[in-house]
Amino acid sequence: MRRNEFLSAIDDARIVAAIQAAESRSRGEIRVHVAEGACPDARRAAEADFVRLGMTATAERNGVLILVAPESQTFAVVGDRAIDERCPPGFWDEIAAGIAAEFRASRFSDGIVTAVTRVAEELARHFPRRPGEEDRNELPDAVSRD
Repeated sequence: MRRNEFLSAIDDARIVAAIQAAESRSRGEIRVHVAEGACPDARRAAEADFVRLGMTATAERNGVLILVAPESQTFAVVGDRAIDERCPPGFWDEIAAGIAAEFRASRFSDGIVTAVTRVAEELARHFPRRPGEEDRNELPDAVSRD
């Protein structure tokens, strides 16, 4: 699928609302990024974008990036050190596989929202909100693009 076709098919407002709901349940940070052009190695691209987007600067190192590369139809989910070491083996790949299944059915927004929701559950389990403590939104909630 071409990037422009994909961009017109996703509901940014719904994805942002899912990110905001997810972040209201934990101290974690979630970003969704759409890559421009072909991306044969989505994991490598996601790791590079993770750094480029400033996601290593969160206070608790618990940010998660969901990378979607529509032109090459690849996906990757990567988490920073603190969340990654708490997740079960294969967790990120499982979420990416869920995105792929939804995308095959042309449910693009559903795939991303489901991934955000699954990540939120894991973040809330390991980094729940602390009663009486205000949480600062450290990263933008908008869907970013190259």
